[in-house]
Amino acid sequence: MNVRYRVELSQAERSELTAMLSKGKRAARKLKRAQILLAADAGCSDEEIARTVAVSGSTVYRTKRRFVEGNLERALSEEPRPGAERKLTGKEEALLVATACASPPEGRARWTLELLAGAIVNLTDHESLSGETVRRRLAANGLKPWRKDMWCIPKVDGEYVARMEDVLDLYAEAPDPDRPVVCFDESPVQLIGEVRQPIPPEPGQLERYDCEYRRNGTVNLFVCIDVHRPWRKVKVTERRTAVDYAHCMRELVDVHYPDAACIRVVQDNLSIHSVGALYEAFAPAEARRILRRLEFHYTPKHASWLNMVEIEIGVLRGQCLDRRIDDPHWLRREIDAWERQRNAAGARINWMFTTDKARAKMGRAYPVAAKES
Repeated sequence: MNVRYRVELSQAERSELTAMLSKGKRAARKLKRAQILLAADAGCSDEEIARTVAVSGSTVYRTKRRFVEGNLERALSEEPRPGAERKLTGKEEALLVATACASPPEGRARWTLELLAGAIVNLTDHESLSGETVRRRLAANGLKPWRKDMWCIPKVDGEYVARMEDVLDLYAEAPDPDRPVVCFDESPVQLIGEVRQPIPPEPGQLERYDCEYRRNGTVNLFVCIDVHRPWRKVKVTERRTAVDYAHCMRELVDVHYPDAACIRVVQDNLSIHSVGALYEAFAPAEARRILRRLEFHYTPKHASWLNMVEIEIGVLRGQCLDRRIDDPHWLRREIDAWERQRNAAGARINWMFTTDKARAKMGRAYPVAAKES
């Protein structure tokens, strides 16, 4: 036994280490050091401790030394390890970032790690540079130049702000059964079927399905959701035309909200979302009757996120449509079942974004008001 570094734990230290081992919710290396200290306190030899705890003799020696020369915390903690010297200097890393943010070489759609490594070698005195070095330095700066996202980039002008605040104020209103607020949108669905029967899951085996599939056309979903009560309706149609849209509006008025004085509909700027659609579908007197009960509120262009029904469509796709369905009748049955269950459960969307938050978060993007003369 190494007399120079003799471990003698206090009762409090012994209790702390025992509790640590009983919980087991620590790093494996830390737990092994706790085992080493307890075994050394019990009088075990270094060789016996190394064999029992499954560590090297030098690990036992270092742990005991750090306890005797320091304290329990030092013995349990990792010693700082000097990392390897960085391949790139600060200026060279800045050059790498600037290169990654610039246009890729002619003939290439995007930068790769190998292309960036070659470019930095040409621009500096390095004879070589690995792709892994480039990846680490880019990751440290939050860059992945080989990836890009498609995004709607809106033009925030007076019209955008006016429509946004109009919709947000509607969401913030107290519920009024005589003037309900309904969000409306549509979404296409592909009818896709299996060519070969999938293999069901078993213990230890995931469900397996074939990569080949059969196309069976598309259908359209018209979806509406009440902003202030837990209700939604999904209508499956063969097409998405102005006439189909007009029939949805008539159903809102006559079937879903027959007693409402005015139904305020939040929708996007799709061409069929117009009062003219009702005159295409119905006689003028009927179109006018329906429109007297409707009030349209349009989201800004490139701001579909402001339409609450977009969230509901995402839930529908994740909970019900994330599979292959090739028959429109089957699709209708599944969507109807999902709709009934979600309405019965009282599911709602907890909308948190308000006009005040929009002004605080997007204030710098708001148009600058002209000074009053």
